[in-house]
Amino acid sequence: MAFILYLVLIVLSTKIAGDLSVRLGQPAVLGKLLAGIILGPAVLGWVENTGFIHYMSEIGVLLLMFIAGLETDLDQLAKSWKSSFAVATGGIILPFIGAFAVAGLFHFPQSSALFMGVVFSATSVSISVQVLKEMNRLHSREGTTILGAAVVDDILVVILLAFMMSFLGTGAEVSLGLLIGKKLLFFVGIILASWFAVPRFMALLTRLKVTEPVVSIALAVCFAFAYFADLMGMAGIIGAFAAGLAISRTPFRHTVETKVEPVAYSLFVPVFFVSIGLNVSFAGVGSQIGLVVCLTVVAVITKLAGGALGARITGFNNQASLAVGAGMISRGEVALIIASTGLQAGLLLPEYFTSVVITVIATTLIAPPLLKLLFRAPAQATKQEQ
Repeated sequence: MAFILYLVLIVLSTKIAGDLSVRLGQPAVLGKLLAGIILGPAVLGWVENTGFIHYMSEIGVLLLMFIAGLETDLDQLAKSWKSSFAVATGGIILPFIGAFAVAGLFHFPQSSALFMGVVFSATSVSISVQVLKEMNRLHSREGTTILGAAVVDDILVVILLAFMMSFLGTGAEVSLGLLIGKKLLFFVGIILASWFAVPRFMALLTRLKVTEPVVSIALAVCFAFAYFADLMGMAGIIGAFAAGLAISRTPFRHTVETKVEPVAYSLFVPVFFVSIGLNVSFAGVGSQIGLVVCLTVVAVITKLAGGALGARITGFNNQASLAVGAGMISRGEVALIIASTGLQAGLLLPEYFTSVVITVIATTLIAPPLLKLLFRAPAQATKQEQ
């Protein structure tokens, strides 16, 4: 029954830490992330990153992105596709160059240095989504641009990762043609399902004479989309986000949103926030503190600058561009997955894995207060130039 105690500690600590964070003028999510570090092996060691916690956190992040999809304005998302592509592109090129340069400075083998570029090109907007929700800015042009850029970023980084694994002699041969074909199949399948299948599926099955049929079917769609995304080599959170967009077009949007949010935010999402902190361990990092500091500084600055540059050249003003860039800083669970993949493929040296994980967590902790600082600007400063 240890997992029950874990849930008690996680739920109580995240709510208390979130409240303290808000009282100190920071986003609640920052306190929740720090709660995970304190409960985990880095400090108290009260909660272990077990399989149970892993699965609960996976559901948590899927529900978080599903709700984001439900709340996203499709018309605004379509209008911001150019900005999203520019932000994602800038947010990949500069971090790749920066991380590669830092790895070279610390005498990494060339293949490992190139792979470090891939790791820190990734982004995860699940944390940024929570901050934007807290600030009621998820529906803003900046918010929809960040969400769109996350989709583009995921595609480009996965292709970049496949290219690395194919040509750096790791024995993990990957067909780029097949990879791109699977991405196309994913988007075609998701678009067709969203426009034709999901509305009919929801209308038909929600007539079932059972408890909460609407929410149950909506969650089934969410998890099915996430599984399909994973099957096609995409991040599951992209599938969950697409499922939210699909259901947002149906008459069931409000019902689903109001009933899924209490379940997600009372249990599953707190476990996700804590699970990020559970990855932190300071064992053996003392000799690599210079690498961690350099990587963190470069990772934050290059992602901020790359995203901001992409936003600026597509019509955002300086303040809004920086806000968009800040929304892309967090590497989160996406970079952790890529780092683990590289470790298994021999592209990331085992002795540097912990330092990479700590740097990824650091970017995730830095993003929330920076986002809040940039979105706190006067209203006229955040209006985009036409």
